Amino acid sequence: MTVVTRFAPSPTGYLHLGHAYAAWVAEQAARTQSGKFHLRMEDIDGPRCRTEYERAIVEDLAWLGIAWEKPVWRQSERLAIYQAALAQLQ
Repeated sequence: MTVVTRFAPSPTGYLHLGHAYAAWVAEQAARTQSGKFHLRMEDIDGPRCRTEYERAIVEDLAWLGIAWEKPVWRQSERLAIYQAALAQLQ
């Protein structure tokens, strides 16, 4: 079984120390298990999400040496996947 972890910030502001630590812990958990680490933007709060915050988060994580599977996932692009999964449960 492959370990898969993720960090899912909302691009509604800049990264802070708690975010950075959570991302680092998730990436280390995947790395030590030869797993995968994903970055998934929680961008479904349309009015508050901004591209400059997303860009800054990506830049800050890269500066910290945190590496993730490409591409960056976005919740707004995955809604159909979740709806299909819910439909199978009904």
